[in-house]
Amino acid sequence: MKLVLVESPTKARTLSRFLGKDYRIEATYGHIRDLGKGELSVDVEHNFQPKYVIPRDKAARVKELRGLVRSNQHVILATDPDREGEAIAYHMAVILSNKGARITSEKIDADRFQRITFHEITDEAINEALKNPGTINMPLVDAQQARRVLDRLVGYELSPLLWRKLSRRWLSAGRVQSVAVRLIVEREREVQKFESQEFWEIEGEFSTVIPSRVEGSTSKGSGVKDSSPPKADRNDNESIKAKLVSKDGNKYEQSETIVLFDGDYTFSKTSITNKEAAEVIISDLQTPFTVSAVDKKEIKRNPAPPYTTSTLQIDAGRRLGYTSKRIMQLAQGLYEEGVITYHRTDSVNLATKFLGAAKNYIEKTYGAEFAQYRTYATKSKLAQEAHEAIRPTRVDVSNLNQSANGKFREEHAKLYDLIWKRAVASQMAAAVFDSTTITITSGNNYLFETQGSVIKFEGFLKVTGRDAETIVLPEVTAGETVNLSKTIHLQKFTSPPPRYSEASLIKALEEDGIGRPSTYAPTISTIQERLYVEKEAKEDGRKGRNFVPTDLGYLVNDFLVKYFSDILDLPFTATMESALDEIADGKREWQPLIAEFYRPFKEKLDYVQQKVETIEVPVEKTGEKCPECKEGDVIIKQGRFGKFMACSRFPECKYTKNIQEKIDMKCPKCTTGDVVIKNTKRKRRFFGCSRYPECDFASWTKPGVKT
Repeated sequence: MKLVLVESPTKARTLSRFLGKDYRIEATYGHIRDLGKGELSVDVEHNFQPKYVIPRDKAARVKELRGLVRSNQHVILATDPDREGEAIAYHMAVILSNKGARITSEKIDADRFQRITFHEITDEAINEALKNPGTINMPLVDAQQARRVLDRLVGYELSPLLWRKLSRRWLSAGRVQSVAVRLIVEREREVQKFESQEFWEIEGEFSTVIPSRVEGSTSKGSGVKDSSPPKADRNDNESIKAKLVSKDGNKYEQSETIVLFDGDYTFSKTSITNKEAAEVIISDLQTPFTVSAVDKKEIKRNPAPPYTTSTLQIDAGRRLGYTSKRIMQLAQGLYEEGVITYHRTDSVNLATKFLGAAKNYIEKTYGAEFAQYRTYATKSKLAQEAHEAIRPTRVDVSNLNQSANGKFREEHAKLYDLIWKRAVASQMAAAVFDSTTITITSGNNYLFETQGSVIKFEGFLKVTGRDAETIVLPEVTAGETVNLSKTIHLQKFTSPPPRYSEASLIKALEEDGIGRPSTYAPTISTIQERLYVEKEAKEDGRKGRNFVPTDLGYLVNDFLVKYFSDILDLPFTATMESALDEIADGKREWQPLIAEFYRPFKEKLDYVQQKVETIEVPVEKTGEKCPECKEGDVIIKQGRFGKFMACSRFPECKYTKNIQEKIDMKCPKCTTGDVVIKNTKRKRRFFGCSRYPECDFASWTKPGVKT
């Protein structure tokens, strides 16, 4: 019997459905060896040698696995096909090649351990992998090891410095997380300093002139006789809404670009700065109004490439509202149940077998004219791992209810639906539109313009659906006269740069080459758990999608930028990621890279430790005296789990009290208590009564706000 080792029990169960009685599949339940907790665990004096330990909660499992290895001649390591999976396979082989709790050698029993990889859990992929077993890819292991050591050096040496200099013993810093916080902080400052400007837009609603059936009749409002034949296919109520764009060839719309910390931001406005100016223009409009041009052309829109890890997180976040962490959890479940390919990938490639299956499915389901063979090129210069894009393992399973593999929640089904549609649509023909632009000119040379389009051929939209309704314009011809039915002048204001949401933050990190797609979800979770950023509050009291920095986030960011600006520099972080890729490709050794980083980093750490004074964090006072000691003042402090009230004489006086965030509203149930904002154990906000448990009122939404 052959022993197959994987990380996850779910993956083990799925593999058991494909492999026969000659195989025993066991799970390690994640990492069985890692850097020790609570200490640096990196020997900086001896070439940055990592000090690995077997976690206590894995000791029993390691003992069981060693017993299984002794009774099996061949052991197959079938962990995930990426750097993390390769490292887990390596540590498995090292531990199971050694006896006892103390690992004295990094040597692997190569005759016993074999490595297989597959990007989808299907019968064909697994059998192909078993026919072609390999060995552990040490450059991938080294790249993962370098990342762990690098992040441990930054986190475990920089975090204690923050504790001492900012008087907060639970703060943390990280090579990627601190850059993510900086992006949010810099953007918020750009939002705050943006000066919104008022401008006005003018729209005209034009009705097409219906010619009389009496030859030589006068068209209403134009003052011009129309001898053209009547247009029988036109309705009396047809109208055209068009926007004023220019006067005497001078355009009203102006674009302005400002330089941001991360790129440029361009916004538009008109030169009409107030209501009076808009009214002057409207009063100056003169007849006749003539259709000066009708520009018709055919346009095509091609489908998007299949999903990568980052584009899945971005798109699913926007469409489904899930957090990046939840998206990756759902994708992990779909992969381990065998219904999608491996979900951690930078590649947009698709397997030849999928391309053929997709072509057959599309032709059979929608027609031959909808199918089109397509290949895509990865845009990212730092794309890694020769994986496929994320796709369904079976084209003909468009709904998870059709699959017998496991039980899925509604969230799984929604994510699978996105993945299936994106992958299938990527092999479909372009959507074809008839696009029309109509320009209308007044008698004194004001120009209005409108655009519309009609779908001529659905193409890939047959699968993905349409994002917006089709705008259909009336049939008019150049030289035709129209009536101005009414004008509308709209007050608008320029908008500041948008705050980062999870989706836009992931997009920015990827474009800047910071981190890797697999790190985005844990990074975003960490900066929220550390209370550096939070989701902005909506009017109904619920959390929105966009991030805003907390006071603590500003404080930590500004300290790090002042003394460790290179670590928070975008090009520096991207360059480090590129160097890690070179290690993975076998082009570079990992210890010299760490040494090159660590020496100047350590010098700066020592300087800040010795020369920089502890920063006095401003205290927020409540104006109350401590009810216990009667001497100290009650102040607001920031703890690991949020704000709370405490005595200023701490630690002499240990008085504390939770803060209840009130809204200006009495409890709708008891009418006595105040409505306060609370959090569940999972940190989900809800509204309750301050008199709980006497009053049990609770609501997910702000009382009186319709949902």
